[in-house]
Amino acid sequence: MTDRHHLLVHGGTFAAVGDGGDISGVRGGSHPDGLFVRDARHLSRWQLTVDGAVPETLSPVADGDTARCILVPRGGRQEPPAYTLFREQAVGDGGFVEALRVTSNRPVPTTVRIAVTADADFTDQFELRSDHRTYVKSGAVRKREVRDDGVEFSYRRGEWRSCTTVTAEPAPDGVEETGTGARRLVWTLELEPHGSAELALRVAARPHGATQEPQVPASPAAANDQLLALEGEFVEGVAFPTGWPELAAACARGLSDLAALQVPATGPDGEELRVPAAGAPWFLTLLGRDALLTSLFALPYRPQLAAATLPALAATQATEVGPDSVAQPGKIVHEVRHGELAHFGQVPYGRYYGSVDATPLFLVLLGAYVEQTGDTTLARRLEGNARAAIGWMLDHGGLTSRGYLVYRADQGGLANQNWKDSPGAICSADGTRASGPVMAAGAQGYAYDALRRTAWLARTVWEDETYAALLEQAAGDLRDRFQRDFWMPEHSFPALALDGEGNQVDALASDAGHLLWSGLLDKEYGEKVGRRLLEPDFFSGWGVRTLASGQSAYHPLSYHRGSVWPHDNALITLGLSRYGLHDEARTVAHALVDAATATGHRLPEVLAGYGRDTHGEPVPYPHACVRESRSAAAPLALLTAVGGA
Repeated sequence: MTDRHHLLVHGGTFAAVGDGGDISGVRGGSHPDGLFVRDARHLSRWQLTVDGAVPETLSPVADGDTARCILVPRGGRQEPPAYTLFREQAVGDGGFVEALRVTSNRPVPTTVRIAVTADADFTDQFELRSDHRTYVKSGAVRKREVRDDGVEFSYRRGEWRSCTTVTAEPAPDGVEETGTGARRLVWTLELEPHGSAELALRVAARPHGATQEPQVPASPAAANDQLLALEGEFVEGVAFPTGWPELAAACARGLSDLAALQVPATGPDGEELRVPAAGAPWFLTLLGRDALLTSLFALPYRPQLAAATLPALAATQATEVGPDSVAQPGKIVHEVRHGELAHFGQVPYGRYYGSVDATPLFLVLLGAYVEQTGDTTLARRLEGNARAAIGWMLDHGGLTSRGYLVYRADQGGLANQNWKDSPGAICSADGTRASGPVMAAGAQGYAYDALRRTAWLARTVWEDETYAALLEQAAGDLRDRFQRDFWMPEHSFPALALDGEGNQVDALASDAGHLLWSGLLDKEYGEKVGRRLLEPDFFSGWGVRTLASGQSAYHPLSYHRGSVWPHDNALITLGLSRYGLHDEARTVAHALVDAATATGHRLPEVLAGYGRDTHGEPVPYPHACVRESRSAAAPLALLTAVGGA
């Protein structure tokens, strides 16, 4: 994120505020501005003025779970500030809270007029993206109602209802209209010589479908205590490496971020769950692939993530064909949204199934969970879901008819439906996009692992030897086909994909490292791939690039065609370790840990692909999620792969 926006996250709630703590209500741009709950903006303006003027930022908001800044009235050297404002803000699950203290710098009584202009436009997140789309919202009505202690904003469209309540202690002296729909809360404060006055403001969001009032913390300090307690639960008991303090710090930071990124979900029997959201700001919701990989990385340390993610995804597993949502029986959901546009079908993401790899990853996690914990209860409970997922892979997924998992571009949703899901991500070395139905390499690795792990469950938990043998045969056949059809002898490397005609999509891409993690390649091929990923065109010094440099398709600031993704590198590191390439695994792990150390021990969603030899600090990717669950869990995967080395 840019230095103009600072992100506060707690559960399914986040706020993006400026350096001075304001929310401007800007539409468009690379990052949303406001307070968001369940995909809707519940606070679109939050602007402080003092004596009718915007104060100057003396000390801007710094990174952290609480936003603190110091403001003064504008002036010059000959005119010292008459007062200083100390502003502190935080979010709770469903709300926002601010403590404002005004301190006089004068030896005589002083009168100060404080005003906070607030508004809630209830805009859906999809309306705020820079995709130049507009959405008709016929019959929508917004209302503002003055209360004794503040103001309430409400929104209605058909059966859709949302509400935001702003309250203050002490109550404002008045609530003024602004002519824009916003309301201005005003206070006239009488300050003693060098005296202070404090205001406490609370914002409670009630999104559509909320069954109870949000429990907004009483103060930023209380909100911070809640979050610290939650973070402490996540960190407690994890044995961090004592000989590698930088990795230990990255693991601790990652676990703290995972604690904040837990969002509510529902299991098959209606039970309430907390699952890892994909990331903030744009993806503070359940995404199948992201939650599964996050849970896999954290499995040896926090198996409760997997224990919640698996039933949450089972509850949303498709049971019928839905063309608009790309649903097919047995398929695991890609994305779940709760916003207005999803509710009315104006975007397909209410439950969207445009992922070729979430379904095999569901099976991989289920098998890994049982292997890691020895707990077979979940595997017995979800046996029907697992068999349905296998059925999707063999039938609609394409394993039987095409020999591989296949996806087709979805005009209303995603063109690419593997982890590299940007429009031009699956391409040849010259940048030509793959045409027709696509068979992405990484997804075949996940399918192979899913078949093998589910065969093990069938034999050891479900006591179905016939089914186990069938799945093992399917896995062996897939491995043989893959090494025949995807391997490029001239490069000693697998193709990124096969196109609709079965031709190799010949870009040299990091997805090959996922094949090591899945165990799809035989030992000779796997060792060649692993060593190739550490050559300079792939390895930037901060990690392995998504696409090797030197190819026409490469761009260091492309989302998937030359950047460095921490979760991608975590999978590669686990794969290198699996194939006995321990030196190479340590090299990648140290590069990622160095990148985390340079960015406050927190790994962003993605980094630019510029090399460390020419850039001594990792170059940020301009539109990355700052808090992303897969990246937060990546240091745990590194710890699993290389220990404290």
